[in-house]
Amino acid sequence: MSVSEEFSAVVTDIREESRIAGRQRWQMALDRTEFGAGDVGTMEAVARSGVRLVVPVLDVVVDAAGDVWHVVEKPLAAGTAVTARVGAV
Repeated sequence: MSVSEEFSAVVTDIREESRIAGRQRWQMALDRTEFGAGDVGTMEAVARSGVRLVVPVLDVVVDAAGDVWHVVEKPLAAGTAVTARVGAV
């Protein structure tokens, strides 16, 4: 995989991964992904207000069912269209 590979996707699900000392980490699923286990990168979305949101992907995990989850500190709502970049920080 090349550095900073870009693709478009839609958030399909979110779930809380952990809550430690008041800090939350979330897992987000996408309808498609180019991220693999352990990858990092970013996701960009545009809010209804027109503000560009950039969310760092801190890790990627694959659960027992084979679903890929993108670990973030600030989740985006299900249905949000994103432009994701693998390897970008």
